[in-house]
Amino acid sequence: MKLKVFLSDSFNPHLNLATEEWIFHNLDPSQQILFLWRNQDTVVIGRNQNPWSECNLTQMKSDNVTLARRTTGGGAVFHDLGNTNFTFLSPKEAYKRENNIAIIFNALKNFEITGEASGRNDLLIPFHDGPRKFSGSAYREKRDRAFHHGTLLINTDLTRLGNYLTPSPKKLQAKGKESVRARVANLTEVNENIKHDIIVEAMVESFEKFYGAKAEIISLSMESLKQIPELKEQYDSLSNWDWLYGNTLVFSHKMDEYLSLGFFDFQFQVTDGLITDLKIFTDCLYPQLIEDLTANLRGQAYRGETIQQVMTKAREKFADLSTGLTELEQWLCRHIEI
Repeated sequence: MKLKVFLSDSFNPHLNLATEEWIFHNLDPSQQILFLWRNQDTVVIGRNQNPWSECNLTQMKSDNVTLARRTTGGGAVFHDLGNTNFTFLSPKEAYKRENNIAIIFNALKNFEITGEASGRNDLLIPFHDGPRKFSGSAYREKRDRAFHHGTLLINTDLTRLGNYLTPSPKKLQAKGKESVRARVANLTEVNENIKHDIIVEAMVESFEKFYGAKAEIISLSMESLKQIPELKEQYDSLSNWDWLYGNTLVFSHKMDEYLSLGFFDFQFQVTDGLITDLKIFTDCLYPQLIEDLTANLRGQAYRGETIQQVMTKAREKFADLSTGLTELEQWLCRHIEI
């Protein structure tokens, strides 16, 4: 059995998610492949989730947290450098989820950590108040290959989860159910010496030992985009606005604030990332301005760039309101898009 291990030197989530797609769609499925990687401060949402509903985009922007969307389903998760991600690719006929779990648990034996698999997706470690989740995973397959990816919480800042996976306090209604989040724990709560680099070494060793062969080790970085056209294609697809924001169901977003031009209550209706309807309730003394903003925003992409373009046009027409319009622009952009 031929083994390959890919190690990412980049913390860019779009590159790492693109690598997963490249592995799944382009590599020889007769191999056993392991990919290990980390993302720098990122919220990753599922294929069918709404970033405005699942994420506090204002807080993410303030804290320089990146938004990423994966091609698979599931809920929103927060990644930082304390979170190690794994990806297995196997020939479909040889795939067993139990094999991958055994590789993970065998690696953790190096740190005197034992755990158990729960249901289809989670790995747990025991605590005095009951088991806690340190790993969640998901699966996908096609005709000749099977794919299993997930997370290992090493030393992630669990206090930040709520900061970014909680919707903005501004009123927002979206179709669909709210995410349910399980109780989680870091592996360092069991063994404080565990770190990303040594868990990677242990995972590679366990992978090789399980299959009884040496793996070809391949490092990937942003430079790899220049060398692998298929990887570059996946990266471009997963990092563009249409994929990150435009791929959403119908939702409404209401935001209100007292500004220098008056009180503003914006109510957006958005479909596939486009503003299909907009109502602006305000005590602003310039009705023509409000009519222009409403008309110019309808039908446009629901993104900060749109707001900036429309406000630039408004400042040209209402030059004496430039300061107030800039304040309005900054407020809207903070709540609409990272």
